[in-house]
Amino acid sequence: MTTSDPQFEVLLEHLKRNRGFDFTGYKRSSLMRRVLRRMAAVNIDSFVDYVDFLEVHPQEFNNLFNTILINVTSFFRDGEPWDFLKNDILPRILAQNTGELRIWSAGCASGEEAYTTAILLCEALGTEQFHERVKIYATDVDEDALMQARMATYLLQGLKDMPEELREKYFVATNGTLTFRPDLRRCVIFGRHDLVQDAPISRLDLLICRNTLMYLNAETQSRILNRFHFAMKDNGYLFLGKAEMLLSNSALFNPVELKYRIFSKAGKVNLRDRLLVMAQSGDGDALAHLSRHMRLRELAFDTSLVAQIIIDGQGVVHMVNGLARKTFDLTEKDIGKLLQDLEISYRPVELRSLIDQAGRERRTVRFERASFSNGPNNDFFFDVQITPLLANGDKILGTSIAFHDVTQFQRITETLKGAHEELETTNEELQSTNEELETTNEELQSTNEELETTNEELQSTNEELETTNEELQSTNEELETANYELRVLTKEVDSSNLFLQSILASMRYAVVVLDKQNNILIWNKRCSDLFGLRSEECEGKNFLDLDIGLPVSELKEPIEKFLELEEKYKILSVQAHDRRGKEIRVEIRMAALSSGNKKSGILLLMDQENKTETDGSRK
Repeated sequence: MTTSDPQFEVLLEHLKRNRGFDFTGYKRSSLMRRVLRRMAAVNIDSFVDYVDFLEVHPQEFNNLFNTILINVTSFFRDGEPWDFLKNDILPRILAQNTGELRIWSAGCASGEEAYTTAILLCEALGTEQFHERVKIYATDVDEDALMQARMATYLLQGLKDMPEELREKYFVATNGTLTFRPDLRRCVIFGRHDLVQDAPISRLDLLICRNTLMYLNAETQSRILNRFHFAMKDNGYLFLGKAEMLLSNSALFNPVELKYRIFSKAGKVNLRDRLLVMAQSGDGDALAHLSRHMRLRELAFDTSLVAQIIIDGQGVVHMVNGLARKTFDLTEKDIGKLLQDLEISYRPVELRSLIDQAGRERRTVRFERASFSNGPNNDFFFDVQITPLLANGDKILGTSIAFHDVTQFQRITETLKGAHEELETTNEELQSTNEELETTNEELQSTNEELETTNEELQSTNEELETTNEELQSTNEELETANYELRVLTKEVDSSNLFLQSILASMRYAVVVLDKQNNILIWNKRCSDLFGLRSEECEGKNFLDLDIGLPVSELKEPIEKFLELEEKYKILSVQAHDRRGKEIRVEIRMAALSSGNKKSGILLLMDQENKTETDGSRK
């Protein structure tokens, strides 16, 4: 099964429709892994059969949700971040706010982190001030976990990381369990809240959401972080888990201590994001302001320095900005026509096939260095970028076609863009890898805690499980080290490949590298310019089977003899035709590729004979 299994999507829709749980924003790989674990527990192999099982056994919903919603938490979890919160952040909050303090523990699970926050604030303020000033809102999507949190009763095993003096001060022992002090419990308000769908709690001094966002995909994380930004006071703080980096939302929050994932709210945020949140609450003024804002965006689109055309899903021209109208001689009358009826659909480049490809592959498609002339001595070169406009990450609403003028600065622009894209990809891969490792850690910890609870009375077995857990942590550290070394090696390989591609692209010769079976290993850009076939059309194919202007059949015998004989270098000259059909004389230089004392392939360097120096410089 794959993460795009349609039967799995039917299961998620069934959960949303029948129980109101919307898991569409969760990472598919982690979510499917948790569901498959629960299906294995009831001996079901098919998602379709599991939907039928849920309809017949309604109690299975609770078991499934308990499996999906990993409630791994504890008091003073990962102690160092809480020490930093106590010694640095809380003093700042108390210094800048002498009135009511509002704290939100989002994704609170069974309540340990909410009560930990209450203990720290009570220590800082004193019991009387705590009662008068503090409101702690603790929310989660799991009703079973919230029920346990409201009871505020825990086993002694769950408080092992808490200092003994705090345990005796804030908990009451009853029947072998410990219960949080009832007078302080009244200041902690628990409620069900779905971060993906529900409006956020507002005017917050501190927002705690640890190891919750890492289970969601990037789009859902971004939406939730925009809501968090809107919910916090201007001098508020955000406390995340150690696997959550905020790499794609750096404009919303500033790092206070990145090591402990504590951030402060950035002073300004995108106006559109703020208005959208306000509009969801029915604010009429916000809707009017949003309308003006969208009009401003339309004017900005029309005055953009990049020629751009927007078509809808049926291929009808929807928007054309000013530069596109001027450059390609379009008018307002062309809006509403089918793109295929306009000259722009095939000049400067065939757009229809590229649009189909972008829609089919759900990705941006680029065509580089498309030439265009709209008058004598008025030639342009464009990088054409076709981007499908997706709703909810899947449905195509239309397509954006942008023409970037690279006539003067193509090489500089491509170099900077390549470096920027490589950096973004590396950051995203780093964050994804880190979150996957943390998810694995959470699952291992969850399994370990279940085993400890089940076998609590068997002390000898418990000691063996603790030893196993320590070994797993050691193995995880070794895996992280190996993963780091692998990323370093990957960067070095990517750098070497980029260096090799740059050398091949800069050579004046057409370079072809063949193995002993005459299969093409390398086909550089000069070959494409000379014979009209791109590298992706040639590499992996037999050189002697190519249908190009070069008489490859005449080269079969010389190549075979060259491989058999001991000579290391040979020059041939053959009559050929270039990609435009022009007859040319091509000089071919053969060089042996050796592996030990045996030839492992041939390097062919080809160039057109009798070229002028000027022609060479243009190439």
